[in-house]
Amino acid sequence: MTEILLKTLPFFALIGLGWAAAATRFFPAQGAAWLTKFVFYFALSAMLFRFAAGVDLGQLFDLRFVLAYLAGSTAVWALGLCVARARGLALPEAAMEAQCCMIGNTGFLGVPMLVVLLGPAAIGPVLMVLIIDMLVFSTLITLIVHGSRHGGLRLVAVLPVLRGVAANPMILAMVAGLAWGGMALPMPAPLDEFLALLGAAATPGALFAIGASLAGRRLARLAPSAWLSGAKLVLHPAAVGLAAWGFGVDPVAAGVMVVAAGLPVAGNVYILAQHFGLAQQRVSTAILISTAASIATIPVLIVLIGA
Repeated sequence: MTEILLKTLPFFALIGLGWAAAATRFFPAQGAAWLTKFVFYFALSAMLFRFAAGVDLGQLFDLRFVLAYLAGSTAVWALGLCVARARGLALPEAAMEAQCCMIGNTGFLGVPMLVVLLGPAAIGPVLMVLIIDMLVFSTLITLIVHGSRHGGLRLVAVLPVLRGVAANPMILAMVAGLAWGGMALPMPAPLDEFLALLGAAATPGALFAIGASLAGRRLARLAPSAWLSGAKLVLHPAAVGLAAWGFGVDPVAAGVMVVAAGLPVAGNVYILAQHFGLAQQRVSTAILISTAASIATIPVLIVLIGA
């Protein structure tokens, strides 16, 4: 346990460094925004393309893995929705809280950290979790909000949502990488070195950007935010772990799935909350609480899966 904690500490130390730099205003808010943009569009995309190009498409898509992750995540999403509705929240706001319960920071934290901690075998499962989260659940929340606010779903409202998902640079990078690998195209040494060099900036850049983004968040609405954080860090990995056992998922892939499910609430949930004007304070506080608490919970999950 101590050994694993020591391995995870450098990652969270980078988050803490970003937070300290932004909290002291040595690193301005605009700087954090531009760093996030660089990581999102360039460094992380290069890393994802390189990872995806080296993954066998047949090995990446495991139906049992997909069904298990969907089953466990949907159960937690539905529980979050029911709890929110029982508190009297309207459907769009309740759906945003449900999103908080199961969308983890897989892109900025999971991909860089879990591949290092769990080894190359984690690449395929982590990419699959990222794909499902973006294609299924991020689309779902957008459609629910649009449908609730416009009296139902219309093609004119659905098409921009689908275009937005398809234009996501992480999706584009993974699709391009999988296509490259699927066609067995050679990777020229200069291109591989370029992608490796650019992708190497994703880990420190993403972690520093996460910390810098946390500096502007304030603790408020603690009770609902603590519930959302607990659901994300405890219930979500427990649910997907149970589903993985039920569907007979390969133990290595199942372990990666469980740790990925235990990642803190993703920053893009707040972007959606801010865009739609729904539960911004609760989502923001849940991101702060879950990120801080994950320093302790992620090593525990790694120990539990026997990595």
